[in-house]
Amino acid sequence: MLAGVGLLASSPAFAAKPASATSGPVREATAIPSAAAPPSARVPLANDPVLRGLVSEALGRRPELKRDHAAIEASRARSPQASSLPDPSLSLGIQNDGFRQIQVGRMETSWLYFVASQTFPWFGKRALRQGLIDTQMKQEETGLSRTELAIRAEVTRAYLDLLLARDELELLSRIEALWIQGEGAARARYESGEGAQSDLLRAQLERSRLKLRRWAAETEETRRLEVLNSLRGAPAESALATPLHLMDLEDPQIPAVDATLAEAEARSPEIKRALLQKEQARQARELAGKDYLPDVTVTAGVMPRGGLEPMWQAGLSFNVPVWSGQRHPHVLREKASMEEAATAEKDNLSRALAASLRDRIRALQVAVESNKLSRSGILIQSEATMNSTLTQFRVGRVAFTAVLEALASYVNDVESYLQSVANAERLVIGLDELSLEASPSSTFGASSASLSSASTTSGGTSASSPSTGEGPSGAPSRGSAGAMSGGM
Repeated sequence: MLAGVGLLASSPAFAAKPASATSGPVREATAIPSAAAPPSARVPLANDPVLRGLVSEALGRRPELKRDHAAIEASRARSPQASSLPDPSLSLGIQNDGFRQIQVGRMETSWLYFVASQTFPWFGKRALRQGLIDTQMKQEETGLSRTELAIRAEVTRAYLDLLLARDELELLSRIEALWIQGEGAARARYESGEGAQSDLLRAQLERSRLKLRRWAAETEETRRLEVLNSLRGAPAESALATPLHLMDLEDPQIPAVDATLAEAEARSPEIKRALLQKEQARQARELAGKDYLPDVTVTAGVMPRGGLEPMWQAGLSFNVPVWSGQRHPHVLREKASMEEAATAEKDNLSRALAASLRDRIRALQVAVESNKLSRSGILIQSEATMNSTLTQFRVGRVAFTAVLEALASYVNDVESYLQSVANAERLVIGLDELSLEASPSSTFGASSASLSSASTTSGGTSASSPSTGEGPSGAPSRGSAGAMSGGM
């Protein structure tokens, strides 16, 4: 789509400089493209083999998953305990007439006795108790699902942040190449007497400022790499090659709202947990209804009497619900209220999830359309304007301030496009994560305050992409174009 872009990329002066010592070991890719890849060459972020490997590592190493698996196993171990019978009891003893000698076999009222008893819960109680534990285990499984979704989202966001940091770092190399051209032109005009010394000094000043910005960008890249390594359970200093550039990413597909909502309702761990809590409350209410009915204890025994005919006994015993009958209506009302609360919580979660997904889909539509406009027009026009301004400055047709404006505008346009691509991917991450957090409304304007500051300082205008407000790991997005071009 951007076949017309690349005038600077083909020139030796514009070729990206090698990465510095701090960033070289962690990126083996070529320099960031000067324009977005053609549609046939762009790939979805989810298909990146590096990202898939990172997610796989994180899922295999993160202690949160081990914790959730252990909680599930604990619930699974409690299930048979809840349905088992209480232990029987055995009584052994002797009944004897007098204290002088053992009268068993001599006196009819003297005997040994062996009595066993077993308590049986009322019909259905054991199954309901086991059902409560099984429902609790299913709730633990929803916690595992949420942890897995969160880990996938965290790693993907951190990887996206690292790509953005490295692309911004490589953009600095392109900016420096541009300033080399500008300084060369200013020097040639000054030496020929056609230009002012201030133009040359300003170009040299901007190159010095770029060194400071590169140091800051390299520090940020290192920090983001350490964050990603922490999330995947690797040593903080581990290097990671990332051949992919944000310019290479395919536009996310806009999902159908109704189908997305239906799928999210079925997959959301929070909604599943709320439904299970409702079922658990129903089971607790049913069990409370049966708790009013007494458990039955069966007793059987035999009393040997020596040479006399042995005796035996059998019986049933149970509690008489005299006082529990007064508590029973209140217990039932408590369990019914818990079930009603669980139903309301499920409805609230469904509403919050639907609102969150709708917001993200709307913001994604705006971001995708903005990215298409940037690739098909803004980036092409911005680069052409910059090339034309540099050429006209060499022949004395425009002042050096026009070069400053053109360079700042171009940098802001590229940076804004990178931010917009990253924001679109963050929206997709939020959709896949089934996040209940609302996504800020998408608005047209500068992608960050620093971008606006940069274009104001330069006196130029920048084509801004809509900002979704979703920055790294769900935080508000932070543009850095102003840090790169604010002094131009």
